[in-house]
Amino acid sequence: MAKTDPVLRRGLYLVTPDWTDTGRLVAMLPALLATRPALLQYRNKLADAALRRVQVAGLLPLCRAAGVPLVINDDLALALECGADGVHLGRDDGDLAAARAALGPHRLLGVSCYAEWPRAEAAAAAGADYLAFGAVFPSSTKPSAPPAPLALLGRAKAAFGRPVAAIGGITVDNAPLLRAAGADLLAVISDVFSAPDPAARAAAYGRLFD
Repeated sequence: MAKTDPVLRRGLYLVTPDWTDTGRLVAMLPALLATRPALLQYRNKLADAALRRVQVAGLLPLCRAAGVPLVINDDLALALECGADGVHLGRDDGDLAAARAALGPHRLLGVSCYAEWPRAEAAAAAGADYLAFGAVFPSSTKPSAPPAPLALLGRAKAAFGRPVAAIGGITVDNAPLLRAAGADLLAVISDVFSAPDPAARAAAYGRLFD
């Protein structure tokens, strides 16, 4: 499937787990992508640079076929090299304005704002396509992350006029609280990938946005 400009929808923001078994990851993704998550973020803190390239090469054609944008976590160079649909940057991942310029207007720039309003202001000014706040709930992925009040979601959405993502400790049970608070995207790893039926769990998130 040819690349087209990514369309940023509301819904599940699916984030990959730290699996070094590429075959296992690639085998699970088609059923999950068939549920039409808004985005897939490739994130793997255990993989070296070579493995990340291999895994992204396996995921990108699956995302293209499903029409789901692929965003690379923390690595602008890899996103540009592999032709992904965008990048998600944290506090230590480089200058946001430079990233926006490198990506151009047709790729997505997402920014982790944690619970920091000045960073959200800077991200919006730099041209971020969405602003992410978290941890909204205690998170096993980032246990030391400071809590982000749910009120930040609605406040940022009103102030900056762009989608907001919630990150951290999200489950299908607490997700309605985030939707009510204004979240457009729900970033989830464990509650989908560790579920007894991951595709069914991903679909349940999608129904929250119907």
